Amino acid sequence: MKVLLAHFTNEANSGIPKLCQFDDMNLSYGEKCIDDMHIREVFENAGVEMIPALMATSGSAGVIAKEVFDYIEAKILRVIREHLHEIDGVFLEFHGASYVEEIGSGDHYLLKKIRELIGPYVPVCVVCDPHGNMTEEYVSQTQLIRSYRESPHTDAIASDIRVAEELIDLMNNRQNIHPCYRKLPLILGGEQSVSADEPVVTFNHYMDEMEKDPRVRSASWHVGYLRHDCPEAGCSVVVVPKTEADQDYCEQKVEELAKFVWDRRHEFHYTGYTTQPETAVKEALAFDGKPVFITDSGDNSTSGATGWNTYVLRQFLAVEDLQKKVLFASICDPRAYKVLSSHAIGDILELDLGMGYDELSQTVHVPVEVIASGGIKGFMMFDHNKVFAHTVTVHIRNTNVYVIVADRAYTLCEQHQYEEAGVNWDDYDIIVVKQGYIFPELKAKGKLCIMSLTDGATLQDTARLPFKLIMRPMFPIDNI
Repeated sequence: MKVLLAHFTNEANSGIPKLCQFDDMNLSYGEKCIDDMHIREVFENAGVEMIPALMATSGSAGVIAKEVFDYIEAKILRVIREHLHEIDGVFLEFHGASYVEEIGSGDHYLLKKIRELIGPYVPVCVVCDPHGNMTEEYVSQTQLIRSYRESPHTDAIASDIRVAEELIDLMNNRQNIHPCYRKLPLILGGEQSVSADEPVVTFNHYMDEMEKDPRVRSASWHVGYLRHDCPEAGCSVVVVPKTEADQDYCEQKVEELAKFVWDRRHEFHYTGYTTQPETAVKEALAFDGKPVFITDSGDNSTSGATGWNTYVLRQFLAVEDLQKKVLFASICDPRAYKVLSSHAIGDILELDLGMGYDELSQTVHVPVEVIASGGIKGFMMFDHNKVFAHTVTVHIRNTNVYVIVADRAYTLCEQHQYEEAGVNWDDYDIIVVKQGYIFPELKAKGKLCIMSLTDGATLQDTARLPFKLIMRPMFPIDNI
């Protein structure tokens, strides 16, 4: 048996002033594509030959330039055409929240094109990020679609493996099944749906119990994505039957799951301590203990923001007689990085820091000393040996403020990333990161974690987002 493999992930944020171009995409082919998808062993152990098409991922970024998506589409479809009469199944790692110039959802468009080529019955299984937007048409193109359970996505690789195992079963025991789907008039940001907190803990337990039913192949809750305006936006639930005979039963179970989620809609809340930017700074300075992590939630690079904003930096620079050591990890400024990269550790210079695109990314002119250089490597399921951004760390002279200046927006959420950047996080009292919800290692390390409700491309106040195309009414924007 042979399986076609492809990976396409992009979490498109239309609030940033930059399209996702080729240099924002990580592309891999052949054997490396297989390794990067984390499922080689599953298929090899089952004696299934793998046909890799392409791995293309930008993570969180802007709307995809059409020429970039045209290449991704052409590459994947060409491999399918070349091997059309050999393919026994298709395994796809998609996100669900991509958006492409002139097209809309790249995920939905690409899956439709794949299905047109391989016909209605070849098993197609999709594993996806829970922060993806589903539709009934999209889900119906698959035999199985299942999202990760955890946010942050600590179970991503385990989910890849689980769905690969389900596909092997479907190739060996063909079933004319399709997922049962329900849309919910509910739109949430990831910061309100962290899996270590309620009500998501209860949702996941409910779905785990549902999957113990021998008539249910899988169950998943798809939070949805709200960083670009589109008709697909919003939450949904999916239950996949074990066999064709279980289809009607799972239609009943998906109704139960939808009601279970909807009845708890008022329980969603920001996880952890959340406050306005002025209060966040005051409370971090007043806290007796270290480190304090502040997340600049409006400039959350894990959700596609540019990481350019200097707003919180200017807050701390304005503090008189700042006694606590404050580290910004990081601020993305390719121009400032280019200047700094030509200097050695110990050099002193005047630096313009900040892209100056808008008020939030306003440039500050500061005297700095170069104290470290390095890079930012991958976190969680991303390659820990690959450098995703290059950094120079500076001390702003005559202050207690230190900044990791990066050439790309990439979050620092694990200790090894700080070490690679040449920084010891134990040296600092306050660390400001470009995130929304706090990531596990930071949460474990921090004596206090504060989400600062800053403005920016990842604004947390859903009611202020200028939606025009989403389904309405939609909770909590509308009173349902």
